[in-house]
Amino acid sequence: MTAAPHPARKVAVVTLGCARNEVDSEELAGRLAAGGYELIDDADAADAVLVNTCGFIESAKKDSVDAILAATDSGAPVVAVGCMAERYGSELAGALPEATVLGFDDYAEIGNRLDDVIAGRPLVPHTPRDRRTLLPISPVQRSAARAAVDAPAIPGHDWLRRKRLASGPVAALKLASGCDRRCAFCAIPTFRGAFVSRPPAEVLGEAQWLASQGVTELVLVSENSTSYGKDLGDLRSLEKLLPELAAVEGIARVRVAYLQPAELRPGLLELIAGTPGVAPYFDLSFQHSSPSLLRRMRRFGGTDDFLALIERARALAPGAGFRTNVILGFPGETEDDVAELERFLTEGRLDAVGVFGYSDEEGTEAIGLPGKLDQTEIDARVRRITDLVEELTAQRAEDRVGEHVEVLLTEDLSAEEGPGVWLGHAAHQDPDADGTTTVAGVPDGAVAGELVPALVVGTEGIDLVARAVVPAVAGSGR
Repeated sequence: MTAAPHPARKVAVVTLGCARNEVDSEELAGRLAAGGYELIDDADAADAVLVNTCGFIESAKKDSVDAILAATDSGAPVVAVGCMAERYGSELAGALPEATVLGFDDYAEIGNRLDDVIAGRPLVPHTPRDRRTLLPISPVQRSAARAAVDAPAIPGHDWLRRKRLASGPVAALKLASGCDRRCAFCAIPTFRGAFVSRPPAEVLGEAQWLASQGVTELVLVSENSTSYGKDLGDLRSLEKLLPELAAVEGIARVRVAYLQPAELRPGLLELIAGTPGVAPYFDLSFQHSSPSLLRRMRRFGGTDDFLALIERARALAPGAGFRTNVILGFPGETEDDVAELERFLTEGRLDAVGVFGYSDEEGTEAIGLPGKLDQTEIDARVRRITDLVEELTAQRAEDRVGEHVEVLLTEDLSAEEGPGVWLGHAAHQDPDADGTTTVAGVPDGAVAGELVPALVVGTEGIDLVARAVVPAVAGSGR
């Protein structure tokens, strides 16, 4: 008598943090599905809950801990993976005995690890290590080292295992992982490792696969997209790759995220600003604009350099979008530094700005710097710049009234707002972070992922209100 087949175990995946983490979750999902797991959304019905954590700054770590604790309410075993789990390993496991903590090196066998957890077999959490030491210092030697049997695991680089967890027309695509920069406030390189580019053919293959899954906009992500190709022996790799990605059948728009201002080459700037199918969008990691404070952060540039860069991009693409993040309260920050940042933000007319307060991060140079500010002062500066940013970005949106944009449709609002009304985003708007565009008058038969030309007629904060521009019919006389 043949035994009945064992029902598939169910796993719910919870993702925190950035788009890079979303890619990692989809790779994990693919590995789990290949191992016989059924992916579900309802944690209460799951045999296990996988929480992909973020470990970037203090507030993100708190959100990750809260998500782990919330997942335990399901009654199912909880497994923590991702940046926070990799960064703290056994320390996090000791602080959160409710969860099993796994590191990046467990990803290749994630199905077996979940089997162990569900069966109650104990796992020993890893001891964190500086992952920058796992590959050669010289970038050009890393490709050969990556081919070694004992090469370190790099999440999100195995697209053949990827399984989409979202169904929308936008998807992130990893260009690379890791970072070789040594910013004084950032611990990411220690747990993400040295910078490793994915081969162009592999990136193109994943783009084609995503297009086959209904994706029409690709968001290229990494810790530092401007470094793409330096370990492949060609720092112009991104300039060569972008037109090829834009030419992939079914892809309407390619967007590049995470650009370093100090590494933005003129050729790359010109290509992003002027290549059909590539969004003229500059996600620039300024972090501040006071030259003296930036040096203290181990970064480069300043207000005048950054304004000149923005001016060059706008000369090529007047409607280009700009976003950045800034840190307030870094050790030694003075009132003059804050005033300099205010000058930059006012003159730069950016479309979106993330404002963060400084927090000490283990393993960073900044934790040992003198000149620490009281938390109350940091909070006050964050509020001050946040208020300014909200005013300035709303004004920048108003500047776009009368501008022609191309809106990538994401959600049909006809049932709530009336026939032909859709939600989407223009080329200057990141799908997750930079506001939206509501467009009316969209022709019947439109589908999510379609690009619709529109005229901006109003704003709601940083969000735009637009009306579709329907092309005149040939021979109609209009």
